[in-house]
Amino acid sequence: MKNKYIVFTAPGIAELQENEIGAPGAGEVLVETVRSTISSGTERANLVGNPNISIAPGLPDMTKYFPRRLGYSCAGYVKAVGEGVTHVQAGDRVAVSWSTHSQYVIKDVDNIHKLPDNVSWEDGALGLIGTFPLAAIRKCRLEIGESAIVMGQGVLGQVAVQLLRIAGAAPIIAVDPSPAKRERALELGADVALDPFAEDFVSTVKKLTGGVKVAIEVTGNGKALDQVLDCMARFGRVALLGCTRESDFTIDYYRKVHGPGITLIGAHTLARPDKESHPGWWTTRDDMAALFRLTSLGRLRMADLVQETHAPEECPEIYARLMVEKVFPVVQFLWK
Repeated sequence: MKNKYIVFTAPGIAELQENEIGAPGAGEVLVETVRSTISSGTERANLVGNPNISIAPGLPDMTKYFPRRLGYSCAGYVKAVGEGVTHVQAGDRVAVSWSTHSQYVIKDVDNIHKLPDNVSWEDGALGLIGTFPLAAIRKCRLEIGESAIVMGQGVLGQVAVQLLRIAGAAPIIAVDPSPAKRERALELGADVALDPFAEDFVSTVKKLTGGVKVAIEVTGNGKALDQVLDCMARFGRVALLGCTRESDFTIDYYRKVHGPGITLIGAHTLARPDKESHPGWWTTRDDMAALFRLTSLGRLRMADLVQETHAPEECPEIYARLMVEKVFPVVQFLWK
């Protein structure tokens, strides 16, 4: 069976190519993709050949490791199942974790998540991405009524604002230099939206909160981390959700972390249990199920975040934009 897929063939170059795909093996599921979502930070880093792309050991020189395929969050129909697969069957609507931008994908059954009937394809294709801020908030052990700040209003920050609202944070402060993103954050449930480059940024945050209890740092920018530490209350918790791939920044750890007793939490999505959830630390499967329950009940609307939908054939132009646009929209590819 012919299969179209998006591949980064060289730094800055994305192409739609075609190959053959076979039948699923034991414990595997073949899915026909309906929608897949661009994860702009990760995919930009891969597209340019950032050498600090992964925390996994033993990888080759990532500046030269091409071709490579991305697109880890998608949704579609089960086309066929392999031997031993019982919890899904052909025709089921599913989300897929750790996938690729492809017309068809084969994944082991642990990466297949059934979608409730009233959860849209747009929501389903954002499922895995949505688990990233959810895990960060869990690790911070947010309690009802605690103040929270989200540094950065890309897709992860936008989901974080919605989830903090559901979790009972008060107030929720969204931070982004883009006026449009600040306005959008208010629509999504933030109580206040601030420009981090405003001269009175830190003093305004402290006036509003008396010091923030929980921070979700999504930018991956060392300066943003340094800045949010100035906003924290004593014993505050900061989740490092954004991937700070560069190490050329310094922080006064003694005065900003050690003295006030700040907890810095590594919130990479792979830093979670594989098999069994426990308080503050849930598996990907359990977090996916939680997101889709919230969506099914109308409490969470990730689909509202999607700003553009494109055919896979448009991928060269879309990724060329990703290389240069500072404010890149939430984009999904429509495969079916």
